[in-house]
Amino acid sequence: MAYFFDEPSHTFNEYLLVPGYSSTECQPKNVSLKTPLVKFKKGDEPAISLNIPLVSAIMQSVSNDTMAVALAREGGVSFIYGSQSVESQAEMVRKVKAYKAGFVPSDSNIAPYQTLKDVIALKEKTGHSTMAVTEDGTANGKLVGIVTGRDYRVSRMELDTQVSEFMTPFDKLITATSGVSLKEANDIIWDNKLNALPIIDENQKLEYFVFRKDYESRKSNPNELLDDSKRYVVGAGINTRDYAQRVPALVEAGADVLCIDSSEGFSEWQKLTIDWIREHYGDTVKVGAGNVV
Repeated sequence: MAYFFDEPSHTFNEYLLVPGYSSTECQPKNVSLKTPLVKFKKGDEPAISLNIPLVSAIMQSVSNDTMAVALAREGGVSFIYGSQSVESQAEMVRKVKAYKAGFVPSDSNIAPYQTLKDVIALKEKTGHSTMAVTEDGTANGKLVGIVTGRDYRVSRMELDTQVSEFMTPFDKLITATSGVSLKEANDIIWDNKLNALPIIDENQKLEYFVFRKDYESRKSNPNELLDDSKRYVVGAGINTRDYAQRVPALVEAGADVLCIDSSEGFSEWQKLTIDWIREHYGDTVKVGAGNVV
């Protein structure tokens, strides 16, 4: 049943914030906008804090994977909209988590027996021009070469040309082995003027890439909001209907925080949703609930 408030409504310009004392330390350079995102106990550190107090709404027209990357780069967080299939929402979360990291799992992989046509199709799909060439075409297969935009010219090559004919072969690559630190990897990149450094294990199997652009991005975006693995922090919206399927998929994809997308928070439906999350994940999954009015 609706409740009518008896108090008169107000507009912003009816209020005046009375200024307090300003010391010589009150300067813009000393201001911190760091803001807790989730509830925490007094004396404890919040599990997630924002570097700027800004989140984007759980709306299809606002928060997708590109907005999540852009906002996390500035220090805030996006909640990717849930009005889509579980699979597509989880894939958006994965894209954000893989977009920026110190050590990046390869998502653009191709086999040496594939063709230039496959390379072009893969680039259109992922948007990445650097591709790992592995024996079996998987992200963790034996690395046999790399393909970048400098290795081929579409106007002068046949589309059925095999990757093995134009890739940069392994014996001409500079690589690093498992256990290398991020600083060491960046030093190798700078010393050898590389754009990407493959990290391989003792069997020559690909583990990660370290990219020059990630280092430069970090230097130019000091407020980036990163998790413990130096990946962008991202949230996701859930509903009170298919949470038993959506929540596990989003958690597996790497979502850092969830929020129930509902206009009515004072309902048993939200309680049931949170109860299910607490029963299956305890307090490890951070979730927001309440009214959106």
